[in-house]
Formats: sequence, structure tokens, C-alpha cells
Amino acid sequence: MTSKGKVGDTAARGAKPEGFLRRIFSTFAGMGDPEAEKKKFLRGVAKELSRSRYKFYKPKGQEALPGLAKFFYEIYKLAAPAQLLLGNSAASGALRAFVIESFLTLEQRELSERLTEAHIAERARTLSLSTVQQETKRDLTSFFVVFDGEKSRIIDEAYNTLLAFINFVNFDYYFLLKKFDSGLPERSFSYKPKFDSINGEYVAEDLQDFLEVFSALDLETDWPRIFGALKDYKKIDIVPIEAWSKFVAAAAELRKSLVLEMIVRHLKEDPFWEAKPRSPNDRIVEPFLQKLKIQIETVLQRIVQERRNSKIDEIANQVFGTTVILRMKNYTEKANVVFAKKMLGGYTQTQAMNYLKAYLMDFFKKDIRELVDILIIRGQWTATLQSQQLSDCYHSIMDVSEKILQFDEELADEGELGTRMRSALAKADRDKDAVKYLRGALKETNDKATAMISKAAVNLIGIGRQLKNLIEDLQKPHHEILLNWKEVESQSQRPFKPWIVDTYKKIYFIVQLLQYFVKGDEDA
Repeated sequence: MTSKGKVGDTAARGAKPEGFLRRIFSTFAGMGDPEAEKKKFLRGVAKELSRSRYKFYKPKGQEALPGLAKFFYEIYKLAAPAQLLLGNSAASGALRAFVIESFLTLEQRELSERLTEAHIAERARTLSLSTVQQETKRDLTSFFVVFDGEKSRIIDEAYNTLLAFINFVNFDYYFLLKKFDSGLPERSFSYKPKFDSINGEYVAEDLQDFLEVFSALDLETDWPRIFGALKDYKKIDIVPIEAWSKFVAAAAELRKSLVLEMIVRHLKEDPFWEAKPRSPNDRIVEPFLQKLKIQIETVLQRIVQERRNSKIDEIANQVFGTTVILRMKNYTEKANVVFAKKMLGGYTQTQAMNYLKAYLMDFFKKDIRELVDILIIRGQWTATLQSQQLSDCYHSIMDVSEKILQFDEELADEGELGTRMRSALAKADRDKDAVKYLRGALKETNDKATAMISKAAVNLIGIGRQLKNLIEDLQKPHHEILLNWKEVESQSQRPFKPWIVDTYKKIYFIVQLLQYFVKGDEDA
């Protein structure tokens, strides 16, 4: 889709005589009446039109002749099918992507395929996340290198040449032709038109619009390549190449004659009027690459999130036997609906707080409390420090448990913080200070939640570490941590070793679960 000449060159060459006339007019303007000089030049334009072999216009009476309509009718027959196929293509991202792809080698297209969402997702099914990220980043870098400055320029120029063609095709020929024959049906070429001469003023604006798209059309470009690419794009011939080649040859002669420009000049009574080419100047490579980069980042983030959610569900099932845990009364996703309506982030740790509260209520205050009581009260520890560490961690977690209850109650409608936030929400639409307060209150609330989750996780790790040491000590023939294991086991209503092992496992899983909310994602 490369171009042999630059868009509008022919039009620019055709404008040189006019520039010469303008300089003559400027030179002699002061020597006579400007209005008289203008009329003199317009008479010259009229004389040129009368002599023109193109019988499009009759200067005397300013009549647009049937020959002008026949000229546009021939273009319309060529353009009408393409209008249906290319009507919205100028705004199509698919067309931009297709043009770029048409300049890629087979190897580069294979590289592009590796950067699609489907291909990345397929790799993610069998490879670790870090491997997928590294490979995708390497592929993206290699793909970007393809588009150096020269290649980008060539692609942009090809696309703009194609846009100029689309603009030309989509000109409203039918609207113009209806002025010459009101009975003309749209896109029905079995009808034989009966074009009449009409007042040229009726088509003056149409001719100006046409010249804007016509003068931007690069008649010297490689049209067989363009139409071949369009056929690949639409899976059908857009315009018959032989008919188009004949039109291009005729259009070049017409453009050189400046007959259409002269008609407009005569109708506008402006001998120096010039068409302003509607030359597209889009840059498609850079936005395409930027969009691709964002799409890939989004795909990788979604894969990370999906893996994270999958791991969280798996661990939640290990701990609770279900993935749906709802224990918080006020710090909830339901409450976030109201915040979302005010464009506020809301509560960000609801899932983790539900898991933590459920664990503390269902397991910690029952099984773990009973187990720790037996170990600390009945056990004869060889080192007081170890029993003290177990006790400190236990009481720290009990403290977190109480604070979670207080934290949740404060956010109730009748709670101190909940009342203030509800009042601020009512004013948020009209009071910037209320919005500012809510943002600060939400941040402080979420920070408190995160701090409680972190504190619980750290102390659960402490308890888990001590239980692991005790499990190892229990299996030794000569105990090194507790000296009276038999007496400790006798205080339990259940088999002690399975109990302590099961408790350790649950602590291990809940710590893994909480770490997803305070440390971020982990690779599988």
C-alpha cells in the first residue's frame, strides 16, 4: 500500500498558473480599480470555460450542464458499491489494524499472534505466571522493534492514502445528482437518467466539497496494491480495477484542466479561489502499539487476578469448606454500593475481614483457645521464653478479635463513625468538604482493617511456629520442649497429636489466605 507520489502533488502543480495570476493582480492592483480588475479576470475565467472541451458549465447564465452530471454519474456508478462496503471504515479500528498487518512479514505476523489474548491465556494454563510475563514482555519488545521510524512513516502514509480514497468514495454523489434529475433512484443503475441544465448556484457548495476530497486523492499511487489489500480486508472486490484505472487517467486530465475549480471561481465570483484538500494526516502506528501494550497489560493483570482468586477460593475451602464467608455486618461489599455511586473506593478489605472474623469465631476461640490453655497451663516447658511467646501471640490475637467487633459496630448506622459517614454521604453531591472527609475516613478505616489483618497474621505465624516445634518434639524419644507430654495428652478429650497437627494445618492455611490481602499476589 505504498504510494508512488505524495497526496495532492498534482493539485499543487495545477495551482501554479493561479499563483502567477495572483502575483500579476497584486502588482497592478494599485494601477486601477480593483473591482474592475476582478471582473476582468472573471471574464477570462468565463472565456476559458467556454473554450474547455469539458461541457460542464455555461458561464452565460451560470448554468450547470448535463455533461457535469454525467461526469459525476460515472463516478457514482464506481463508488456506490464501495460506499456500502466502506461506509464506516474510516472510523474502524479493524481497518487500521489490517493496514498495519499488511506490512508485516510472516515471521512478524507469527510474533503478533503470540501477543493475542487467546495465545497468552493458553500459555498461562501450563506455565508459571512469571514465565508468561517474561515471555510476553520479550515478545512485545521484539514486536515494537519492527516499527522503526521509516516503517511507521510508510504505514501511516499508506493508511492516509486509503483514507483519502474512502473520503472520495463516500462523497454524496447521489445528493448532487438528484439536483439534475429529481427522479433518480439511489444505487439503481438500470434507470436511465434524464439530466437537465440547472442553476449553477445549486451545486456550487457540492463542487467545493467534491474538490476538497478529489484534490486529496493521490492518482499516482499503486492502486492495484490498494485494491488487492481492500479485497483481502472485505473478501470482495471493492472497485473493478480496470474501470478505476480508466477513471484515474481521465481524472488526471480533468485535474490538470482546472475546469471544476474555474466553475467554482465563476460561481463564487472569486477568480483566485482555491480548493483546500481534505488530506488525512493520521498517525496509526504509535496509537496501535500503545493500545496493544495496554491490552497486554490488562490481560496479564486479569490472569494474575484470576489466579489469585482461584488460590484464595482453594485455601478458603481448605479452612472453611466453602468460598462464601459473610461475617461482617457493616464493613461489607453491600455498603460499597453507596460509595460507588459517589465515585468513592469504599471498603477494600471486606473479603479478608470476613475470613479473619470467621476463623477467629469458629476456630480460634474454640479449638485453639482450648489447645493453648492445655499447653501453657499443664505443660512443663524447658524454656519459659517459648511458652511466653505462645501466650503473647495468643492474647494478641484475642485482642484483634475484640477490636474487629468494635470496628464493625462503629460503622453501623447508629455507630459513631457510621453516623458521621452517613451524614457526609448525604451532602457529598453538593459539598466538596464532605467528599474530602469521606475519602479520609475510608482510608483510615481501610488502614485499620489492614493493620488488624497484618497483626493477626503475624501472631498466627508465631503460634504456628510454636505448634510446629511441639509436633516435632512430640515425635522425639527424648522431649526437649515439653517434659510431661503424657500428662498434657491426658487433659485432652480427643487424640492429642491429630488435634495439634490439624490445628497447625488450619493456621498454615489461614495465614496463607490473609497474606494475599496484606502482601499481594504470589506466583504459582
